[in-house]
Amino acid sequence: MPKKEAPLEYLNQFIPEGASELVLTYLHEYKVHLTITRERKTVLGDYRSAIDGKNHRISVNGNLNKFAFLITLIHELAHLLTFMRFGHRVKAHGKEWKFIYAGMLGAFLKLNIFPEDILAAFKKTIHDLPASSCADDNLTRALRKYDPLSEGLFTVEQIPEGHLFQTDDQRVFRKGKKLRKRFECHEIATRRIYLFSPLYEVRAGQVGLS
Repeated sequence: MPKKEAPLEYLNQFIPEGASELVLTYLHEYKVHLTITRERKTVLGDYRSAIDGKNHRISVNGNLNKFAFLITLIHELAHLLTFMRFGHRVKAHGKEWKFIYAGMLGAFLKLNIFPEDILAAFKKTIHDLPASSCADDNLTRALRKYDPLSEGLFTVEQIPEGHLFQTDDQRVFRKGKKLRKRFECHEIATRRIYLFSPLYEVRAGQVGLS
């Protein structure tokens, strides 16, 4: 999907029903140039502050399901509001951003647009929000239920210990034991050890997992 600025009728394809009025309030009030982009592996969304007379700019990956898209958009809008209030004087995901983000999330949660499993995940972290929804395993699990099914893909936690799996770049690993929050995995070609998030998507490398 190429980059595309998002008018209302186009934006409604990407956010839950009932969210558009509040989203547009923020976009119009702060003169946000919202761009919907193709998938980016390392980031779900991005905020760039207004400079040289240009608008604030936010981009969100267009491959996200509607709930993940909205949460990412709120996350980036919270960066905008934090910048407007504090400039560069505070940390990107510090207590000031967390306070603003939590307040914005609260407003959207009152719209009753999120399913119960996503609401339950939010309740566990709303008082100490992580820097990214990807860092919240419970929320990530809940959100992925609403993704289109990806044939042949598994999360690392679904791969049995001792079995092989393959990453997008064709590297092959053997899954080891869980160390606190991540799994210790051995790359077959180099014998090096890597730590994988339990929710990292891979392809199974052994018979019996497809």
